Amino acid sequence: MNIIDQQLKKNLPEIRPGYTVVVHQKIKEGGKERVQPFEGLVIAAKHGSGINATITVRRISGGIAIERVFPLHAPTINRIDVTKKSKVRRAKLYYLRGRFGKSAKMKKAEAVVPQTTAPQETPQEQA
Repeated sequence: MNIIDQQLKKNLPEIRPGYTVVVHQKIKEGGKERVQPFEGLVIAAKHGSGINATITVRRISGGIAIERVFPLHAPTINRIDVTKKSKVRRAKLYYLRGRFGKSAKMKKAEAVVPQTTAPQETPQEQA
């Protein structure tokens, strides 16, 4: 097995632009290590699904926008949770950088439920 294949994470959820995610990252402070969550909107996903894959997550904190780029397969990333899915029509949502409040509001995605058909009833034979 290739060394790169060993470092790829297998349990990543589907992450696309428009999704709101919580990225749990390990932080070392002095001799202690803790997990710090960072919740925000994914505005870009780059470099495919390989070892170099990254996502750019944007959040508003205290009226100031913060953007962080997370390498998906880095050992410091503990886990990624998808909390909300929004409908978008762009691959990169950089236009949100100039928007705040209601103008930056995303459309909520509908829950996709596969259509199922009821089994057809067969007429019972009369004896």
